[in-house]
Amino acid sequence: MDIRVQGDVPPDPFLSAADLFETEFSLSDPVHVRVREDPDERTWAGHYPDHHVLNVSRRAATSAMARELAVHEFAHMARHEEDHPSHVQSTEEALYLGLAGESVERRKLAHCYQIANHMKDIYADDITLAVTPPDKLLGFLESTLATAVADRPTPPRPGTEPAGEGADPEITAVNAAFALALVERHDLADRDHRIYDLARAAGSDAPGVDVAAFKRRFRALGPDPSTSDYRKALVDATRAYAV
Repeated sequence: MDIRVQGDVPPDPFLSAADLFETEFSLSDPVHVRVREDPDERTWAGHYPDHHVLNVSRRAATSAMARELAVHEFAHMARHEEDHPSHVQSTEEALYLGLAGESVERRKLAHCYQIANHMKDIYADDITLAVTPPDKLLGFLESTLATAVADRPTPPRPGTEPAGEGADPEITAVNAAFALALVERHDLADRDHRIYDLARAAGSDAPGVDVAAFKRRFRALGPDPSTSDYRKALVDATRAYAV
């Protein structure tokens, strides 16, 4: 696996991630690691005719999760190279099909893109969890969900100013459903794990989102769907959330 780290960060986590990834999988094209300054964008993969790019924030590149985040992005690259429907289906096309004729507010449209990303992540993490121990990923899901639940907007008391914007409760509920789907898909935790309490709290903050139904949607994604089946699943998820 050809990996080239560009930027003044230690290359060790990325080289270690490549070694771990190659115990079970491989990439045909080289990977260029590019460090970005935006701390809010942890990692994302770009795909080009003759190489992949692993974009990573400096904060993520120097964090305790750097290796695991890199393996996750390598998994996206592998799905792209194999032309997996989840990674070649146009999100814009599916959203157009799902929302045709509907009036959808901008924040909900942004959330639909997040749902599409979760569906890609399900398939990437099927690979990630085949080569990495689950403890760090489970802890990452738990802490991310706990932060979002704690950051929910607080209704103002009478006579006070409206509270500042926090994490949107509706997409937090969908994120909770994704986390539970991944936990159950790979048997990462028992039902008494704290992540279930967090998911219940997220669901109670967004009564319009059926957390259990979205969990079933994410968990039920088959390992090798046809292009049409995957498109239908994405369209259906989009409509279930936004319509």
